[in-house]
Amino acid sequence: MFSGLRIATREDIPAMHRVRLAVRENRLNSNAIAEADYLPAIENTGRGWVATEDGAIVGFAIGNARTGNIWALFVHPDHERCGHGRRLHDAMIEWLRTVDAPQPHLGTAPGTRAQRFYEAAGWTYLGLLPNGDAQYVFRRPDAMESE
Repeated sequence: MFSGLRIATREDIPAMHRVRLAVRENRLNSNAIAEADYLPAIENTGRGWVATEDGAIVGFAIGNARTGNIWALFVHPDHERCGHGRRLHDAMIEWLRTVDAPQPHLGTAPGTRAQRFYEAAGWTYLGLLPNGDAQYVFRRPDAMESE
């Protein structure tokens, strides 16, 4: 099994959307986000990455350079616990740092493995958002040193 990580392209969007619809937690209503919503997120306001195994997309992440929002980070359930999520996360955070994006932040359903993943990766819980999601910010190591 060969795995890799690369920047997402518009051609990757159908496979990325299939991964998003396959997740078991933080499930997406199939009408909530369409494939067309990915394009501006990876070409205009941010960047995306895909994790691959033997050439197939098994996970993806998208960060917004203008706002610092983590728009997505998902791994197909059949490929969890292989390190894809952490590699995607780290690539996205490093890129946000290099483009001097605002402080990274996100919301995720409380009580999920995603919440535990973000906490283990150094995210700080801020409370609940109006929609009930748990709100997090990522404290950059360089920013913490100067605080």
